[in-house]
Amino acid sequence: MRTYPTRTCVACRTSRQKRELVRLVRQPDGAVLLDDSGRLAGRGAYLCADGSCWQTAIARGALQRALGTPLPADLRVRLEAGARSMTTARAGATIDEHIEGDPIGTK
Repeated sequence: MRTYPTRTCVACRTSRQKRELVRLVRQPDGAVLLDDSGRLAGRGAYLCADGSCWQTAIARGALQRALGTPLPADLRVRLEAGARSMTTARAGATIDEHIEGDPIGTK
């Protein structure tokens, strides 16, 4: 039986399989972005794919602590919008469908 790596959500502290979580990464150059592949180099922080965890992480500063850097203002706004979208959207929607505009952190 194959075991999958587990990671912990920085908001609710629930351990889940890595593939069930959303990863944000602080790259070596300091850029903070959403890591769809889960393989980008840098310091990562994981969140459940649940709007309430995103809201909690933003409100409590959990992402900033986990990444060791302040969140860029545009990233914070887009994560908040994505969190609101997730709490009202249909089940099974992808993360990209919740976050409007350019991919996070690429501006």
